[in-house]
Amino acid sequence: MPITETQLGAIMPLCKTDQWIDPLNTAMERFEINTPMRIAAFLAQLAHESTETTRLTEGLSYSRAERLCKVWPKRFPAPASAVPYIKNPQKLANYVYAGRGGNGDRLSGDGWRYRGRGLFQLTFKDNYRLAGEALSLPLVDNPDLVTTPEIAALTAAHFWQRLGLNVLADHQPGDDDVKDFEEISVRINGGRTGLPERKKYWVKAQGALA
Repeated sequence: MPITETQLGAIMPLCKTDQWIDPLNTAMERFEINTPMRIAAFLAQLAHESTETTRLTEGLSYSRAERLCKVWPKRFPAPASAVPYIKNPQKLANYVYAGRGGNGDRLSGDGWRYRGRGLFQLTFKDNYRLAGEALSLPLVDNPDLVTTPEIAALTAAHFWQRLGLNVLADHQPGDDDVKDFEEISVRINGGRTGLPERKKYWVKAQGALA
């Protein structure tokens, strides 16, 4: 079931609906996000992750060492260790994302090259590779493609399906839809960051699609 610009605007007032309605409908149809429950959960998650489609590149410029310690406690056990990375997003990405998810070491530049992009902040070389293979796109060679509406929508929908989130979004007899939505949030985010806001978008999306 395609959504309308009116429905999309009701869920995400900041979204430029004329730019996003076709890419989102195309991506959702391709990856079977095709029922009100699935669509509501998908749009709620991407609304939070992308600030209603207005932020497609990860913000990595931090002005306080204490904040860096909170976001990456294992990388920065004390404020002094974080000071060299204040307001230096490229250096920060190359450090915190080094040696993970297919990325090379700090000197490889992979952390910055494969920083978060798109509606779900696709991160790490392996995830760009998997999405690129599934979509027949050169995302490893040209990761900035993920910042276009068409590719941002496709990579988000592919990631959603790859994580098995359509099944979680479906209502099953005897299941707890709220707990399922919380599990969706954890799988996308890696934690429970922004869960109250995600739930607000979810309620709004269900109302718009009813």
